[in-house]
Amino acid sequence: MLLLLELQQKQRVKKDSGNSSLPPSSDIGRKTGSLRQRSGRSPGGQKGHRGNTLEMTATPDRIIDLKSNYCAACGNRLGDENFVLKARRQVLEIPPSQPIIEEYRTFACACPKCDYEQIADFPPAVKAPIQYGSSVQALVAYFSVYQYVPFRRLKNLFSEVFKLPLSEGTLVNLLEKSAEKSGFVYAGIKAEIGESRVVGSDETSARVDGKKWWMWVWQNVLNTFIVAAESRGSRTIEAEWSQGLQGATVVSDRWAAQLKMPSAGKQICLAHLLRDVRYLAEVEKEEFSVRFKRLLGTVFEIRQEMVRTNAPCEKEKAEELENQMNNLLAISINREKKPETARFQRSMIKYRNNLLPCLYDVEIPADNNGSERAIRNIKVKQKISGQFKGGQKTFCVLRSVIDTLIKRQLDVLTHLTQIMKIQPE
Repeated sequence: MLLLLELQQKQRVKKDSGNSSLPPSSDIGRKTGSLRQRSGRSPGGQKGHRGNTLEMTATPDRIIDLKSNYCAACGNRLGDENFVLKARRQVLEIPPSQPIIEEYRTFACACPKCDYEQIADFPPAVKAPIQYGSSVQALVAYFSVYQYVPFRRLKNLFSEVFKLPLSEGTLVNLLEKSAEKSGFVYAGIKAEIGESRVVGSDETSARVDGKKWWMWVWQNVLNTFIVAAESRGSRTIEAEWSQGLQGATVVSDRWAAQLKMPSAGKQICLAHLLRDVRYLAEVEKEEFSVRFKRLLGTVFEIRQEMVRTNAPCEKEKAEELENQMNNLLAISINREKKPETARFQRSMIKYRNNLLPCLYDVEIPADNNGSERAIRNIKVKQKISGQFKGGQKTFCVLRSVIDTLIKRQLDVLTHLTQIMKIQPE
């Protein structure tokens, strides 16, 4: 009878994005509770927040003077009178877009000394009789990879807005060229992550031509490095990081391949644990889960203070939390009555040293939200365009470059154009 009641309880409590690692998209038609605590602030913009509004420019591109020819009161002609500026209003317009065609001509002449015909060379990037320039390549990458515009719509966009007809095959070719030109930036991103003190990592599935692939990310505050692979196992990590990340603390969830990666340290994402333990508290109602959830809440509060003051947790407070964690993991849990809670506790004991490094270093986050934000772009792309029919590695290269530009607060389109321009065809 007791087992039957426990089974019914589990059936009533469904897993969702609030109490598990399921994505928010799985919550459709299901009301879920938020993990966020009340802040006490009212909704909307807070006091002191500066809003944004349109501002007039002192140097308009075109000025249209409006003067009356006749007096509205008596009809007298005013053409020869002196007018005084009373008010200004400005309208923002985007000019019609039209491709600019640059023609390169090489000239030759005979050397008067040796009669050799000297012919000027074309610039290294100008290879074909006619080709698309760096601005076109950058725009295709910008709209496809950054703004997630599908190929059919992208084809219409270039034809109708830019008056530049491009086939879907041409779009694919331009994206591949853009990825090749961005290869040196992509390699530089990987090198910087390899030298970082703290690296977040995550992975997610993706459909590629009907098959299941995996998109991996390694990132920090300034860089994002995304890789497409057919394996979710350790062989992908070994292929990318043969020596591991020896100088870094790696932040990840509890995926075994991530936790096996050679590194200076590990930090398990506490946000994942908070969702897991919330589910356990709802289903098996074990006191351990309630206390563990409370302890994680305290850690997150301390982390907020650490970030605000840019200082590690006080030694006495850190030791107190460590002792609380040890006491929790020492609690005896009935494996038969509370099997999932007992399993979770055993996992926490196994990874005990990877739970609280975030208390001692401000740079080590308590969650892996940075990696989840980076990897979420894969899901957004697929929701808009469906599966990858190909080009998944091209997408990873360009998205890595784009996300890195965003993190460094650099204009994406401007810098993509520069990358396309400085690299030869």
